[in-house]
Amino acid sequence: MGLGAKIAIAVAAAFAAVLAYYLFMPAFAPKNPTRVSVGDAVVAVEVANTPQSRAQGLSGRASLQEGTGLLFDFFAAGEYGIWMKNMRFSIDIVWANDTVVTVAHGISPSTYPQSFHPRAPARYVLELPAGYAAAHGIAEGGVFSVE
Repeated sequence: MGLGAKIAIAVAAAFAAVLAYYLFMPAFAPKNPTRVSVGDAVVAVEVANTPQSRAQGLSGRASLQEGTGLLFDFFAAGEYGIWMKNMRFSIDIVWANDTVVTVAHGISPSTYPQSFHPRAPARYVLELPAGYAAAHGIAEGGVFSVE
């Protein structure tokens, strides 16, 4: 095998390694817990900020503990839809920027394949246990901050 062929193989292998990293590593990246202040609550959240983690969401989980949630960070405001595919429990859904835009209460897994959308563009979507939003004063217009 000539030197040119060896170089071509080495370049192809390096390209394949870089491609594999960018395709598969975000799915295995550690979850980055943070906190969200909203209503009269501070919620401990996992952050879904990659296409893989957003697609997975809470699907397949048995439950969501009180005082915890999943925060979708889309990095830019949009009318992001949420559905209940493969969900096993009901949730409240909060769309927000620096204030709460829309709250959907007690969304059941039986609503799938219907999707739910905010009334106005929002950067964040926060999924909470069903009933949590009402119990903690989370309402449209309320202050929302990611810590």
